[in-house]
Amino acid sequence: MITFFTEYGMFLAKLVTVIAIILLSVWILVRIVTRSKTFDHEHLKVKKLNDKYQKMNLALKSAALPRKIFKKELAALKIKKRHEQKSPIDSDKKRIFVIEFVGDIRARESASLREIVTAILTIAESRDEVVLVLESAGGAVHGYGFAASQLLRIRKKGIKLTVAVDKIAASGGYMMACVADRIIAAPFAIIGSIGVIGQMPNFNRLLKNLDIDYEQVTAGEYKRTLSIFGENTDTGRRKAQEDINETHQLFKDFVIANRSQIDIEKIATGEHWYGTRALELKLVDELCTSDDYLVQSAGSADLFLINYVRRKPFTERLFSSFTSTIIRLIQ
Repeated sequence: MITFFTEYGMFLAKLVTVIAIILLSVWILVRIVTRSKTFDHEHLKVKKLNDKYQKMNLALKSAALPRKIFKKELAALKIKKRHEQKSPIDSDKKRIFVIEFVGDIRARESASLREIVTAILTIAESRDEVVLVLESAGGAVHGYGFAASQLLRIRKKGIKLTVAVDKIAASGGYMMACVADRIIAAPFAIIGSIGVIGQMPNFNRLLKNLDIDYEQVTAGEYKRTLSIFGENTDTGRRKAQEDINETHQLFKDFVIANRSQIDIEKIATGEHWYGTRALELKLVDELCTSDDYLVQSAGSADLFLINYVRRKPFTERLFSSFTSTIIRLIQ
């Protein structure tokens, strides 16, 4: 009898486990389908930062101030809001559109930057401003060149562009930053690295030791200057160096065209500097964090943080939902 109940209990435990897994899987799929219907396409996500700062301010005051004083301030704020709602909208108030750009080696965020800039230019006016909070150590020349060209669209429309660097804007990152009317940086932000690098391993000697032949067929004398597996030549090395030098010159020309106040030969050595030294070299205009700049601006302007949300592939969304669900269950 005891054996029967033991086996029956094990059977029930397995059955409950299987049902729980099925129900969990169905729930995850339903959530994914629901979200897919809600966000069926790529879209802009806009957040008013003024409201965020005000909520933070109230949350801190509610904890730090005596209850009576906080109630008075809260009542005064409600009266002010009612007054603003009844009054005509101030159409002359400055608007600041905030973009966050965290770049990788391929500058993949430039695709989203392109869409955000396009959206901003549909409504932005000359009194408005765009603030790009930039973080990038650089990467592919063509990727960051494209990203910089998106920022040039803002300048060409006569809209003020400010770039804020809290951590790093080096190489391709500085290529983007130099487009701005004004660059602000944190004291220890890494700035500069106006240089170009090209490198690759060569396994030709290893292949020879292993008696492995490597064949490469090209049309055009310089179709392939350096090779990973083939034997590199002095002619190929010289041509590769010429290409690097040409790219570097293009980089320098672009920087000086957008930031004429700097001594290009002094700073285009591939070196980087921290914010304080970068200010002396005129690579940046002011030492200030993005937070300070935005909070100060919130008193006289409406701030809008803009993100471009891309729909993830089904498999990625499924894995993400499953992972987050498991984490919540564990917690």
